[in-house]
Amino acid sequence: MRESVLLALIHIFAIISTINPGGISSRGKKILRSYLRRYLNRELEEEYYALFENNLEFYSNELKTVDKDELADEDSLVTFQITNICRQIKKGLFLEERMIVFLQLLEFAFEDGRISQQEQTIIDIVARTFNISKKEFDNACAFMIGRSYNDVTPDCLLLIENDNPKKWAADEYSNYEKWHHLRVKGFKGRMFILHIESTGSLILIYDGTLELYFKGRDIIACRPYLLEQGVNIKGQGIEPIYYSHIFKEFISIKFPEKIVFEGHDIEFMFRNSDNGVRRMNFRIESGNLIGLMGGSGVGKSTMLNLLQGKIIPTSGNIYINGYDLHVDSEQLTGLIGYVPQDDLLIEELTVYQNLYYNARLCFGDYNEEQLNKTVEKVLVDLDLLEIKDLQVGDVLNKKVSGGQRKRLNIGLELMRGPSVLFVDEPTSGLSSFDSEKVMMLLKNQSVAGKLVFAIIHQPSSDILKMFDKLWILDKGGYMVYDGDPVEALVYFKTETSQANAAESECPNCGNIETEDILHIIEVKVIDNAGFPGTERQISPVEWYEKYRKKMMPEISGKPPMVKLPPSNFRVPGRAYQIRTFIKRNVTRKFADRQFMTINLLEVPLLALILGFLSKYSENGIYLFSANKNYPVFLFMSIIVVLFVGLTVSAEEIFRDRKVLERERFLNLSWMSYLLSKISFLFVLSAIQSLSFLIVANILLEVRGMLFQQWIVLFSTACFGNILGLNISAGMRSAVSIYILIPLLLVPMLLLGGAMIRFDDLHKSISRKIYVPVIGDVMATRWAYEALMVEEFKSNKFEKPFFRYDMQISQNDWYTSFLIPELKVKINECKAAGKNEEYSDYCKANLKKVVYHINELSAVTGIKPGEWLNHLDYDAFSDAAGDETISYLDSLSSYLRTVIRELNLSKDSLYNQMSIAMGKVKLLELRERNYNENLADIVRNTLNKNKIFDSEKKLIQKADPVFMKPGSKWGRAHFYAPYKQIGNLKIDTLLFNVIMIWLMTFALFVTLYYNALKKFIIFLESLKLPLWRKFGRELLQI
Repeated sequence: MRESVLLALIHIFAIISTINPGGISSRGKKILRSYLRRYLNRELEEEYYALFENNLEFYSNELKTVDKDELADEDSLVTFQITNICRQIKKGLFLEERMIVFLQLLEFAFEDGRISQQEQTIIDIVARTFNISKKEFDNACAFMIGRSYNDVTPDCLLLIENDNPKKWAADEYSNYEKWHHLRVKGFKGRMFILHIESTGSLILIYDGTLELYFKGRDIIACRPYLLEQGVNIKGQGIEPIYYSHIFKEFISIKFPEKIVFEGHDIEFMFRNSDNGVRRMNFRIESGNLIGLMGGSGVGKSTMLNLLQGKIIPTSGNIYINGYDLHVDSEQLTGLIGYVPQDDLLIEELTVYQNLYYNARLCFGDYNEEQLNKTVEKVLVDLDLLEIKDLQVGDVLNKKVSGGQRKRLNIGLELMRGPSVLFVDEPTSGLSSFDSEKVMMLLKNQSVAGKLVFAIIHQPSSDILKMFDKLWILDKGGYMVYDGDPVEALVYFKTETSQANAAESECPNCGNIETEDILHIIEVKVIDNAGFPGTERQISPVEWYEKYRKKMMPEISGKPPMVKLPPSNFRVPGRAYQIRTFIKRNVTRKFADRQFMTINLLEVPLLALILGFLSKYSENGIYLFSANKNYPVFLFMSIIVVLFVGLTVSAEEIFRDRKVLERERFLNLSWMSYLLSKISFLFVLSAIQSLSFLIVANILLEVRGMLFQQWIVLFSTACFGNILGLNISAGMRSAVSIYILIPLLLVPMLLLGGAMIRFDDLHKSISRKIYVPVIGDVMATRWAYEALMVEEFKSNKFEKPFFRYDMQISQNDWYTSFLIPELKVKINECKAAGKNEEYSDYCKANLKKVVYHINELSAVTGIKPGEWLNHLDYDAFSDAAGDETISYLDSLSSYLRTVIRELNLSKDSLYNQMSIAMGKVKLLELRERNYNENLADIVRNTLNKNKIFDSEKKLIQKADPVFMKPGSKWGRAHFYAPYKQIGNLKIDTLLFNVIMIWLMTFALFVTLYYNALKKFIIFLESLKLPLWRKFGRELLQI
């Protein structure tokens, strides 16, 4: 009994004794001591009796000091005094405690077998002051004072009797058929149980000859007793009468649709392992709170996953009202709830927001008003209303207590009202007070007709008594106990032949030593030296055999299908889910001010640093055209947005993995979740890219290229976002994520085209004609080329001249490099003659000459003569060589003429612009828009080798930005002015941006199917020594 209740009773008992004209009699003292002895040990009995005498003296003195002339009579004096005392007392008493005080008052007042007028007055005042309803007042008085069981509301009375009751009961009691009944084999006499609905309290009175006891104390016939939660009634020759069985008789009528949860020969074993859950049967109905208990690693979580349908049993079936958990899963949608041990809260959101967004995702057919009412009801039920606007914080930065966090986690599931609820370690890491509050929350769910399973590691005595049934697992997944929690200790003591086997509770305090249960199960064999050995006295298999023979029910045949309870759970449509996920994501991001501040300011700050360091000036005068560092700045800009885009998304899914586990359990859309994440990241990347360019372009005085630069940087950042999400979804720890980022970023740095020329790569991967494939899979290569080419060809100065420069450059390469090189090859073949030593070399040279003559013929329109047929090694002659050289000279002459005409056209355009703008303005236009170093890079002017002799042809290495691509399938050399697919020419900027987005889409596909995680799981399944040694360590850092 709680101290607050006992103190209240001592006060009221003292008042009752005070109003007795003759004072407290020896009979009264005996009654009081008898009462105290029933609930307290000897030491506490003396302490509280002394307190009673002090209160008695205090109230007696107070009564003497009151001016009786101010009161009408003695009853008024009693009324005045008892009312004041009760008003003071009730402030510190909960409703349940007030009811206990009232019931104990009735018992104390009726100890002598009668109720005086003054005692009745006190009883009426206490009932009125404590706000006890008339129904419960009348029931309690009829039950405890008048023993008038017919006057008790039938629904509130239970009769425990023999399993073969005699007819006298129906004749003696008119309401006999309306009462609840519990029949016990071998029971003698009658036991009446009164149920107090408002508090759930139970009062018993036994009338019979059996020697019954509970909590180690005898039950005296015809005396009322308060039956506390978890307390069982025992007696010789009868099975224990369990508190849970009694209580369910009163509440089962409240369940309109009953849940019957059954397991038929279920078993689950992990592959290549002896661990799992061994064969078991069970049948449990709604209104039960079941505890799963056992040591570490015995399979409690596996059992919970098996029961909730997360894993499929190796054999056997699980049914809910006859519906198979896996076969009929669609019909069971929304009936099962699961609360894992891990925190499911979104730390940036408030308590209210966590519940609100959960409600939006659970009730697709609710309007805003219904959602808010649902959330407010849960807050009230969970006693969280006062902290609803507090941010929940994380485990290290707690803003709400551990108990409040746990109740909130449970509330996320309770909100949708699942009929079957599974809770993993609800009291883990909580204080005893918070543990009891959480368990009381679960107990209330079972009282409301739900079926609740909870893993409990080492419960306190009070918590153990809250369970209606206890399952105990032993190592290897063996079930060793299925029964009443209080009787568990008795069972294991009995099976191990201990001396005090029948004693389950301490006779003085009523507590159960719960830790003894596992100690008995796992007790070791003692060796010759007196120390515990390694082997157990009773193995898990032996315990399991005892369970199978004594406890496991025999169940066969599929149960009939029974109507399932209704569920308010409705999965919203995809569009509604996307909106909800986006709103939740935006809310949590803006709530995290540090996150938003860093991500909005770091990119402009990096732009400031990068722009400042890249702003090269000669003699203190800055000219954009003379800035040597501008190409480096462009490449570093790409790296900045890629890195920021990668890191900002690298933990997005990883941080939500526990929340995602629950949302997957609710069958919410993975695609909707991803789209919400991607939408926010893309918007953030767009802002970051724009802010970066605004700051940098102002600093470096870049003009007219903002949109082109932004679309490239934005596309690159989005690629980084999706790449980061892939890592976030696939890796198991934050450390692993950030270890992997350099592994991805360094190749993009090296193969972006700025650090190392593609022609200078290792010969095994370098391709002189096109960018190598390994470069084509790098987003940085496409972004850097797009920026460099676009900056050169589309700046305000070069853009009008580009088409002339491209033709001039191409024709100039033909005349200056290709034709002279072809002549050299013809002369070499003439000099070699038919010498076999040079035959292969000459054959290759002649093939290259024929290839390029056809190319030049197509460009110039000048057809070669019949001698072309003699450019074959067998038919080649000096005459054919001379004719070829003569033809090449004519081509060279023609191309020079074309070049002169193009130069004239270009000069004419230049002069027109000079006249229109003025020479100074035109020069200023060049200095402000045309970067010399960038032009040198895209034209390859610093490379002395303008031609490369490959196996099949001569490859142009001069002016790549003016050079036509050599493939009609999109492949091209680096800095190509456009790409070609078939006959369609696509500008490099557009083509490269499309390529980045195609790569981004490919990553989105791998993200949707979680390819990285599946690949890692595949690697783990391989029995590779090196992977087992190093790979798993890396992933689990």
